[in-house]
Amino acid sequence: MPTSEEVFEKVQAALVDALGVEDDEVTPEATMVGDLGAESIDFLDIVFKLEKSFGIEIPREELFPDDILTNAEYVADGKVTDGGLAALKERLPWADLSKFEGNPRVQDFGNLLTVQDLCKYVETKVS
Repeated sequence: MPTSEEVFEKVQAALVDALGVEDDEVTPEATMVGDLGAESIDFLDIVFKLEKSFGIEIPREELFPDDILTNAEYVADGKVTDGGLAALKERLPWADLSKFEGNPRVQDFGNLLTVQDLCKYVETKVS
């Protein structure tokens, strides 16, 4: 099993390659969308690179909870409900949702995922 540092290095390399950013831009705190400029099409490339690099399979729904964010049962007036937050926490136990909980606007969810969150996710897959 790779160390946390080895996971970060491989995730960093995948992000640099997929997004055309510099190594020093890919910090644990950097957000995938806001800081690194990832778009939905980039995530396909990132997932492919991570699967190849770590020898894992990444089901789309594990990283992208679109079914929760578009479900009327979990969203009201453009915000994720308490039930939706509970569903997100269950689906994404590796993600830090604390900032999102304060103002859970669906449109802000894409800017939530950090490099550290992605590393934590990979660590759960390889352990």
